[in-house]
Amino acid sequence: MFNTAFCSFNIHCNQQDMHALLNFKQGVTDPSGVLSSWSTKLDCCDWKGVICSNITSRVTRISLPCSTTYPIYRDEEDKSHCLTGSIHLSLLLVELEFLEYLNLRNNDFLALQFDYLHNHNCHNLSIPTSSHSECVNSSTLRHLDISHNQNLVINNLKWLPHISTLEYLNLCSVNLSEETNWLQLVTKLSSLSVLNMCDCKLKDLSLSLQYANFTALLALDLSFNEFKSELPKWLFNLSSTIHSLYLGYNSLMGHLPKDLLNLRELEDLVMEVNNFDGPIPDWLGHFKHLKTLILGVNNFSGSIPTNLGNLSTLITLDVGSNTLTGVVSERNLAKLSKLKLLHIYSYSTLIFDFNSDWIPPFQLEELMLGFSNPNLPVWFYTQRSLERLTIWESSFEAPDKFWKFVSSVIELELQENSINANMSNVLLNSTVILLLSNRLKGCLPQLSQHVTIVSLSNNSLSGELSPLLCGHNVSNGKNKLLFLDISSNNLSGGLTNCWKSWKSLVSIHLGSNNLSGKIPPSLGFLSNLNSLHLHENKLHGEIPLSLQNCRSLLVFNVRNNQLSGNIPDWISHGVLALQLRSNHFSGKISPQICEMSSLIVLDIAQNTISDHIPSCLCNIKTLLFNNVSRNKLSFEFPSSSSNSYFFSDDSLELVTKGQVLEYERNLHFMTLIDMSSNNLYGTIPPQLFSLIGLHSLNLSNNKLEGEIPNEIRNMKNLESLDFSTNQLGGEIPQSLSRLSFLGYLNLSFNDLTGKIPSGTQLQGFSILSYMGNHDLCGPPLTKICFQDDKHKDTDLVDEVRNQSEFLPWFYIGMESGFVTGFLGVCCAIFLNKKLRHAFFSMIESMVELGSAVLANFDVEAAVPSSS
Repeated sequence: MFNTAFCSFNIHCNQQDMHALLNFKQGVTDPSGVLSSWSTKLDCCDWKGVICSNITSRVTRISLPCSTTYPIYRDEEDKSHCLTGSIHLSLLLVELEFLEYLNLRNNDFLALQFDYLHNHNCHNLSIPTSSHSECVNSSTLRHLDISHNQNLVINNLKWLPHISTLEYLNLCSVNLSEETNWLQLVTKLSSLSVLNMCDCKLKDLSLSLQYANFTALLALDLSFNEFKSELPKWLFNLSSTIHSLYLGYNSLMGHLPKDLLNLRELEDLVMEVNNFDGPIPDWLGHFKHLKTLILGVNNFSGSIPTNLGNLSTLITLDVGSNTLTGVVSERNLAKLSKLKLLHIYSYSTLIFDFNSDWIPPFQLEELMLGFSNPNLPVWFYTQRSLERLTIWESSFEAPDKFWKFVSSVIELELQENSINANMSNVLLNSTVILLLSNRLKGCLPQLSQHVTIVSLSNNSLSGELSPLLCGHNVSNGKNKLLFLDISSNNLSGGLTNCWKSWKSLVSIHLGSNNLSGKIPPSLGFLSNLNSLHLHENKLHGEIPLSLQNCRSLLVFNVRNNQLSGNIPDWISHGVLALQLRSNHFSGKISPQICEMSSLIVLDIAQNTISDHIPSCLCNIKTLLFNNVSRNKLSFEFPSSSSNSYFFSDDSLELVTKGQVLEYERNLHFMTLIDMSSNNLYGTIPPQLFSLIGLHSLNLSNNKLEGEIPNEIRNMKNLESLDFSTNQLGGEIPQSLSRLSFLGYLNLSFNDLTGKIPSGTQLQGFSILSYMGNHDLCGPPLTKICFQDDKHKDTDLVDEVRNQSEFLPWFYIGMESGFVTGFLGVCCAIFLNKKLRHAFFSMIESMVELGSAVLANFDVEAAVPSSS
């Protein structure tokens, strides 16, 4: 007994297993040393992520998932520390004879390979091939998880049936778009009980297939794919033991078929965000074991069936965001004693008709409502366990009782409502507070130190910032606020100087108010600040130097104020968007701007900035390449519920394509330089046109001169170009016609000469793009150009000169002849009807001749002056 116990605690790694693991490591790139313990100096059973059997000492489990967290102001999930390279799966399965569990979840692997040295028929699974059937003859693997390796592409799954022991398979977020036969291959895994293939870019649901031979399947997740069809028949013929079916976030359509009742043991039915239509069927009430029913964000219509109220096992009920009508009463919810999550919201009129003394049998944790009644249902105040509350597009009174009740809610979201409430004496206590577009009135509320996210934008709040930022309840240094948005209200007064108490702030939105005064130096205490929006106020003075302490600043937006001084040269080199337009900034463009290598938006239009355009702008690295910015310009913060995040996309109003456009979710797609309406002079530096990633360039309303550089041909991604109202001369370069994406062009009111280059691109713009250039000719202008051939030009000049010498004598002859002949002809004309008719015909001919002669004089303007 003693020896057996001793052996169980002194495991020694099998040499074959150790060599297999070391060979696997060879194909892996390990930037952060995750596999640093995988060395012959240690027993392989002690290596990180490796577990051996206490009995056989053979490797049975490998668990190397990568742990990642979303940054608050994210570019994308950071996986720079995760494993990458190739997964040599056949190596593990063949040589690790007792491997039962393999978890490589959430890494950054790029390829899956079967290249076992003793089998030359095995190839890279990221390349289409038909010879994988010989790669694995046997396996003990039961659990395989390579999910959320977003850059991993697997072009076929023909190797999969040979891992016949698999019980759990998770391929979520692996690209399987090339595998059209995925279902037939997966069904060959007779022991499979859990199949997760969410977000795999699958398109084909095999509608012609009647049966799918899943004999042991308990859970199927096909959500977040690209299915655009009705539900397939094989789905209804699955084993009745299936418990969970997830088909959300596809484009599935049609009515829900009653054949779903064949899956009588179903506990979770999730169909959200599809195109299902028709009524919500009442037979759903026949599922005796259903715990989760999610049908939100579809096209269901009609009323909510009362049969749903019979689902006594139901924990989650979501029928929100459909076009439901009719009445909702206690009959719809009568027996739902276990209910924790309830979403009832409609895009059309939904009437609540609950008995005022009805007390629900449930205590909800999450509630989302949308209704047409004038007040909240009375039973709302009986819910003492609420953690998340959402009310959309409703109209109701919110007395002190309401705000006191919701103070215990962790996440409070009220949007697009008409709420009769004065916020002046309200204390907001939730962690996440989203009160957007509710017509709220009064002064700003107070915030407790528990608040991390607050948005009060687009209401009718007035008064100063002080009640919110400088109230007596503000604890110095203990506040947790990360995101503050009180834009689009009627706030007045200064920005206050209480920012030192809010050092955790990452994003501030105070735009579109009536705030005045100077930007306070205390904003410089916000060292974590990523995004600052102060646009469309009445702020004046210079930007304080203390803001140089905001080294994390990525978006700085102060457009449409009365700010003055020089463009600050201390702004973070990592800034992504700098918007200073419509102020009183003066001086020169600092060369420091050229060091902002991440810049995608530079908007300094409508100021009084002078001097030359710096040629060093070509140093802005993000604009040198034709690729969309990796940064999504969005704010993310984990919410209280698991795997849930609060999202807010940064937005900017930009002038491009001749109009003001709002860029929000698509802001990271826009690359722009706008220096219009300043006092810039000199020539346009050719180096500027090396920014081939630029989409919009506006240098209009300045004093620029010289010619348009021929290097403009490099800007192949340019969509909007405005050089209007300058002093640019010379001809339009022919290379401009090669910019195939150019959708807006304005070269008007310059001194451009010659013919507009031919080509569909430039002739497709209107006359407005070229007007005000007196020596410019050719379509789409009506002014005609002559051939560039010098001989023809010389002949044309001689012809014009001869005409100019001939015409004075022509007119003198006409005058003398006219006087002599006029008197003699008049009598004959008026005495003879035929002569009278001929006379007026002659007059018409002379008028036409005169018009032609005058038209010939215009050709002089078309002949180059050098001729």
